[in-house]
Amino acid sequence: MGAIQQLLVDAGLGAGTAGSIESLVLFALAFVVIYLIGKRTVLPIADRALEQRDLDDHARGPLLKLVSFGIVFVAVAVAFGFAGFGSFLSSLATIAAALALAVGLATQDTISNFVSGVFIYADKPFRIGDWIEWDGNSGVVEDISLRVTRVRTFDNEMLTVPNSELTGGVIKNPVANEKLRLKFVFGIGYGDDIQQATDIIVDEAEKHPGIMDDPAPSVRLTELNDSDVGLQSRIWISEPSRADYVKTRGEFITNVKARFDEVGIDIPYPQRELAGEFELSNSTPIEAEE
Repeated sequence: MGAIQQLLVDAGLGAGTAGSIESLVLFALAFVVIYLIGKRTVLPIADRALEQRDLDDHARGPLLKLVSFGIVFVAVAVAFGFAGFGSFLSSLATIAAALALAVGLATQDTISNFVSGVFIYADKPFRIGDWIEWDGNSGVVEDISLRVTRVRTFDNEMLTVPNSELTGGVIKNPVANEKLRLKFVFGIGYGDDIQQATDIIVDEAEKHPGIMDDPAPSVRLTELNDSDVGLQSRIWISEPSRADYVKTRGEFITNVKARFDEVGIDIPYPQRELAGEFELSNSTPIEAEE
């Protein structure tokens, strides 16, 4: 008989009731002690470890919640044993295992998304604020959780994407590196001066403040189409974002088009010639009135 149970028996309670109360008190004390120790030691250590991996505050939040849940689970398990609920704990473990199996079968997609979320945090294919493209979709990442990623499209629509969709296919992250190459094909007429057009394209690229000098802009003849000659321009921008990409590309193309117009370089459009004969059937002759 424990000290607490003895005190309760001396106070007039039955031995069985006193024993149950003692077990509950021991359970509560053990749980509080283990939980406080874990919260003051394990949680800060986990937080520092995640911070060293260069995870932002939003990314660390869900992982720290998992650590907190683990601390609570360990505290409950230790408290059960300390309170002498061994047989009850064994029964509880059996029930919990069966429940976990049933829940696992019913939530396979959720578990898949959860695991994919862990991979996103670990592999860092993209971060909050990055512009990404996948399966014909594109937008800026606004939120990453362990189950879904929220992406705002450039039409200001919010997409809630399951993490498994992002880890199970190819994702393009144009802003993952410090610089981005842009390509655009200018079509000029067959009678136009290719060297003059090339010089204009390079000159406009060199004059634009948003286009890098190193790597230098370049132009290559890459296409001989039915109605034009294709000159592919290649330029680089630093610290890329979707806004920089669209703005720089638009200004560059506009400036080149204006210079082409000044010197008479044509940007032809496809032309088609129709040849053959046709005749009218079931026609009624029209007689002139006198």
